[in-house]
Amino acid sequence: MEHYYRAKDLPRFHEMGKDAPELAKKFFDWAGAVMDEGALSGREKALIALAVATAVQCPYCIDAYTQACLEKGSDLTEMTEAIHVAAYIRGGATMVHGMQMRNKAEKLSM
Repeated sequence: MEHYYRAKDLPRFHEMGKDAPELAKKFFDWAGAVMDEGALSGREKALIALAVATAVQCPYCIDAYTQACLEKGSDLTEMTEAIHVAAYIRGGATMVHGMQMRNKAEKLSM
């Protein structure tokens, strides 16, 4: 069965610049600069990227940053913990946005 997500598309990501090379160059230069070592190590940035990729449910990024994390020395325990942090933040954000519903319901009930 054909699936929307095709792992073989990840290595072709650069092709997105084919028809807009100036914009693609800016994006890829920026992406490279963001992921360079800085105040955070490359390993820490890869763990953050993996957690965010999981939270936003990007299968391409999950594949890429799982590999990056392993290559940069993270283990499955650290990677799983990072994903739990992302799940907690996403769940907490959902819960606190429930206050918007409560405020609106209270206002309408007056």
